Amino acid sequence: MSKTYAFGVDIGGTTIKMGLFETNGKLLEMWEIPTRTEADGKFILNDIAQAVDDKLKEKKISTLDVEGIGLGVPGPVGPDGTVFKCVNLGWDVFNVEHRLGVLTGLRVKAGNDANVAALGEMWQGGGAGYQNIVMVTLGTGVGGGIIIDGRILPGINGAAGEIGHLPVEDNQPETCTCGNQGCLEQYSSATAVARSAQRYLDEHPEAETSLRGVQNIEAKDVFDAAKQGDKVALELTERACAYLGKGLAMIACVVNPEAFVIGGGMARAGEILMESVRRNFKQKAFHASRETEFKEAKLGNNAGIYGGVRMLLS
Repeated sequence: MSKTYAFGVDIGGTTIKMGLFETNGKLLEMWEIPTRTEADGKFILNDIAQAVDDKLKEKKISTLDVEGIGLGVPGPVGPDGTVFKCVNLGWDVFNVEHRLGVLTGLRVKAGNDANVAALGEMWQGGGAGYQNIVMVTLGTGVGGGIIIDGRILPGINGAAGEIGHLPVEDNQPETCTCGNQGCLEQYSSATAVARSAQRYLDEHPEAETSLRGVQNIEAKDVFDAAKQGDKVALELTERACAYLGKGLAMIACVVNPEAFVIGGGMARAGEILMESVRRNFKQKAFHASRETEFKEAKLGNNAGIYGGVRMLLS
């Protein structure tokens, strides 16, 4: 039997999002605190513990009524709660569940932030009603999280779900942020779409397109132009979606999910993106996976705190 309350915590590079929930999924209050990354991030867990303690005192809630703290971490987390380095936080290898548990006196469950966000979407978001989903986040990079039978699939050291680094192209001279070449996020992230657009304009000065009048092109500009029928923009968006459809077809061969849940800033392009990804997926997918559902994420930046609470209840 679950206790009445729980905390969901999502650690970002600049802020830590925190939520006080009832364990039935109702968000009671949400707030943020700064992420203090100085001194190798040694203040982060203390700050979280203090914020939890302050909220319990403010609401007059006993720790006996709290299920625990579910924590999303921007890096690989093993099944036992060991963090395998978080470069942008300054963290090395240590057991974050144990350390935060000592500081708070509460049970702590931790997972990679993308995986935890996927769990949140399955529970209260775009994946509600499913037990097997793959979350895809399209932003600066391409992130992901895999949920099988209602539980996060973390992999042996927390690196499962790194779908942005699927090798989808052999002829890519540029290096991805991971050090490899030809990764999915070099083609299908918002960063990649914007970069491809600028490169196209530079290499085709004769091309007529509304994008030529846009300064500091972003992916949104490209999709907006595509919605207006701009041929260059349509070509660029179709290329990004073709690679994404190919990557998701690979994933479906391995985990055979009920649904892909698409989120992140670029997902706000809506049906023009979803239709193209679905179509390209079906062209590449194994026949038994072709009817996999595609859903839009609903929780936005709050998916991580919802997923943290759901992780406690798993």
